[in-house]
Amino acid sequence: MVALHELVGYTDRLLAADEFADYSPNGLQVEGRPEVRRLVSGVTASLALIDAAIAADADALLVHHGYFWKGEDPRVVGMKRARLAKLLAADISLLAYHLPLDAHPDYGNNVQLAKVLDFPVDGRFGTTSGGPDLALWGRLSQPLSGAGLGEHLAARLGRPPLHVTGGPPVIRTIGWCTGAAQSFIEAAASNGLDAFISGEISEPTVHVARECGIHFFAAGHHATERYGPRALGAHLGAHFGLKHTFVDIDNPA
Repeated sequence: MVALHELVGYTDRLLAADEFADYSPNGLQVEGRPEVRRLVSGVTASLALIDAAIAADADALLVHHGYFWKGEDPRVVGMKRARLAKLLAADISLLAYHLPLDAHPDYGNNVQLAKVLDFPVDGRFGTTSGGPDLALWGRLSQPLSGAGLGEHLAARLGRPPLHVTGGPPVIRTIGWCTGAAQSFIEAAASNGLDAFISGEISEPTVHVARECGIHFFAAGHHATERYGPRALGAHLGAHFGLKHTFVDIDNPA
């Protein structure tokens, strides 16, 4: 068991949450009961994940995608009302960490994806407006063809990626950044990488890949960001002696 304020303070410091200029508030977003014994983690604070947290008798819910994003309608109506009403009625706290959870060198989405894909981490790139570089890159121990890398991603992530062929026949260096980080493809190409992986793809990404001579793989926003919340939740559970459960709500995006 741990006091909620102690759990939040520790996690804020661990992830250096104050160092990031982000699109939503990081840390405690909804306050629940003052003590935490059971922690549920997941990718997005959807209604389905909240229901799973209630079923698990959780005291706190830890996610990558929380609420109160910049530019969204601030009114508590419709879907937002339904989500908040369930959290408040169940007295469950919501902790959300966006960019800080992408960037963390041990529990972050990008380094955890590297572990799942068995990629070496040789450096960082992809400067943001605040905080450290988010994207990672590495040199493959065994070079792969574009088709071979696509098969590897499908086997490890459980879904085939969308592959834009633009790079060399043999891939030796690769960069990656989870979620909606397709805009880092130009930085990947400028750094001389043979391929870049992200979660999503935008229309301009295809042209950048073809014209800059780099392979691009859109492996799924959800599929690439399952591993940071799970790793962070497991660490917090072990550190504070909490019962931790990771819940993966299926999402094809």
